[in-house]
Amino acid sequence: MKKTTVGITVVGKDREGIVAAFTNFAFSKGGNIEKVNQNVIKGLFGMYLEVSFTKSVDVKKFDSDIQSLAKKEKMDVSTHHETNSQKNIAVFVTKEPLCLETILDNAKSLKGKISVIVGTEKTLEPIAKKAKIPFVAVEEKSQDKAEEKLIQICKKYNIDLISLARYMRILTPNFVWRYPNRIVNIHPSLLPAFPGALAYAQAFERGTKIIGVTSHYVTENLDQGPIIFQDSFKVDPDDSLEEIKKKGQKLEADTLVKAMKMHLENKLDVRWRKVHIKK
Repeated sequence: MKKTTVGITVVGKDREGIVAAFTNFAFSKGGNIEKVNQNVIKGLFGMYLEVSFTKSVDVKKFDSDIQSLAKKEKMDVSTHHETNSQKNIAVFVTKEPLCLETILDNAKSLKGKISVIVGTEKTLEPIAKKAKIPFVAVEEKSQDKAEEKLIQICKKYNIDLISLARYMRILTPNFVWRYPNRIVNIHPSLLPAFPGALAYAQAFERGTKIIGVTSHYVTENLDQGPIIFQDSFKVDPDDSLEEIKKKGQKLEADTLVKAMKMHLENKLDVRWRKVHIKK
């Protein structure tokens, strides 16, 4: 029989016994734990379990039972079942349109549905309306309050993949841990060089001869997540900073779409912080 894999994320206040409670639950259901990652930051506990089953699993009962355990343990738990059905995509944006426009232009070639576009402001709402895709503005200045809304939006639309299309807010572990290796970001440099917001300016000032972009999975460490795909372009010594940005932004958009396609086609496997491309 075909192996069934279930991803389980557990987030909440750190205390003893949490790991054992959920690993024992997986064993009691006849599951084999293939991956387990856990972390604690400032009293917040996060864990990702990947459990495989060789026997058929009653998905509804499994989810119901684990939610009962979550309630008992006072943790926020979600499950992600790998299926062949169409995946739901959320695109997070701020005000730069090119990445969003490129994703929408390639929507038919994605093995998934763009279910919602979420903005930190309403600048790009007309693009979403034209594409007939729901747009939600989350304008809260407090990141904790903003992420409470983001979590609810992602639950409402049953989101499988989040694409950060030049989304200019830093997501905290409380959000990131809920979507392990399911948040794709684009960064305007060949990471690990030039992290942070002003990558093009740093490259311009250093006189680099090649400038690149990096698509990567998002972790709790800024711009340090597993690298999916990178591309680059040559810089002419006479190029202005604006010319470099223009070249880079087109490459960013194309590289982000490529990473999304690879993820949605199940071509990526993350092992020991490295992304391996399946043949």
